[in-house]
Amino acid sequence: MEWDSSDDGLGGSMEALPYLSESSQSMPSTTNISEHEFSCHCCYDILVNPTTLTCGHNFCRHCLALWWESSHKNECPECREKWAGFPKINILLRDATDKLFTEVVQRRRAEIQDNPKISRSLLAFQRYGDNLGRSKPNQHKGAGFFFSGVLTALTCVAVMVLVYHWSSGVMEQQDMLISKPVSHWTPEDVVSWLELLGPWAQLYREPFQQESVNGRLLLMLGDEELLKAPYSIDNQAHRRAILAELDRVKTLGVKPPQNLWEYKVTNAGKSLFLLYALKRSPRLTLFYLYLFDYSETFLPFLHTCCPAITNIGQSVESSFLNTQMEPSWRQWGEFLVKYLLLPYQLIAEFAWDWLAVHYWTSRFIIVNAMLLSVLEGCALWRLWARASIRAMPRKMWNHLWKMLSQGFAFALLWPFFPQFVCNCLFYWALYFSPIINIDLVVQQLMHPETQAL
Repeated sequence: MEWDSSDDGLGGSMEALPYLSESSQSMPSTTNISEHEFSCHCCYDILVNPTTLTCGHNFCRHCLALWWESSHKNECPECREKWAGFPKINILLRDATDKLFTEVVQRRRAEIQDNPKISRSLLAFQRYGDNLGRSKPNQHKGAGFFFSGVLTALTCVAVMVLVYHWSSGVMEQQDMLISKPVSHWTPEDVVSWLELLGPWAQLYREPFQQESVNGRLLLMLGDEELLKAPYSIDNQAHRRAILAELDRVKTLGVKPPQNLWEYKVTNAGKSLFLLYALKRSPRLTLFYLYLFDYSETFLPFLHTCCPAITNIGQSVESSFLNTQMEPSWRQWGEFLVKYLLLPYQLIAEFAWDWLAVHYWTSRFIIVNAMLLSVLEGCALWRLWARASIRAMPRKMWNHLWKMLSQGFAFALLWPFFPQFVCNCLFYWALYFSPIINIDLVVQQLMHPETQAL
């Protein structure tokens, strides 16, 4: 009986041997794992920070970043299936490769960290993922939502005010001096024109009022008439300033614009074009002014931003005459340096000089110029960080072609738009652009400095 029991036990154990052998053969063994099973299909080396795509394929994270940067496509390098969302590191597979191939992974990590091109690609890839993840959950939160609400409210108020003025006829063109021929000027118009020359012209207001000088008499005045009674303008600089402005009046036939609003009424299309063009491409726009609007716009702009060295105690009327003179070499040098490096600073300096005339408008322009400078600096930094400096000539050519085509189309089409629409676009670009640019600057500056590895 004992033999039988022992024989049964032996038989039972013998029957179990095939099952045990089969199970032992099916168990994985670390000695049978090959490097090919944990290799990347891009670099054909051991996976480092393996990233799994939605299609199931695994790649090194730096290989995937290099592929994404070169192809600009969100698709698998092997099967070309587009991935959804932003690929994440497969933690389980990463830990397995780190334990099984420790030396190889450490060596490859060191090589990746020493390669600046790979580090920049990883940083750009991670920033892309951060922006992609931030745009979905935070699209209704944060500074962007606040500024969007402010912009929407201001837009509604502005449209209501403009519609009211347009429907009530308040926005009809007034009989201003900039549109009224000089020969039709009344004595009150002449006195108003004289007051606009500057505070120094207030000294000669009474003689013009007593003589009831109208537009026709004004056109007949010369240096001898201004020197004699009843005008008695003994100051030669004052006479020269009055005669210089009078020559401009005779040439134009109307009073030249003295501020932003008068310039806008006189040159409706040009003012709207310059407002948008200076924001999009300041260097190209200033070059356009130099070629096609030298004496009327470019010279006063240059003398305002880069004034000549003046003597102490120089009068206001002398500085007025200086704006019509050719710039010195020092002024040209200062202007070209600012033109190439800090074009928006030129606009800010020009607006600063007009604070006494346009208090709030000048401040809007100065703030907008600062914001545009920050955005331009961020754009240059992105080109440098992504090693895309070589692509700058191509980007400049594309930008030049885009601006020229848009400017040509604008020059052809803007006369067909109603004046009300042009006014809406003008005031929108003037006062609402800073609010939009604040939102853009906040988005640019809040990018986290993500580590490459």
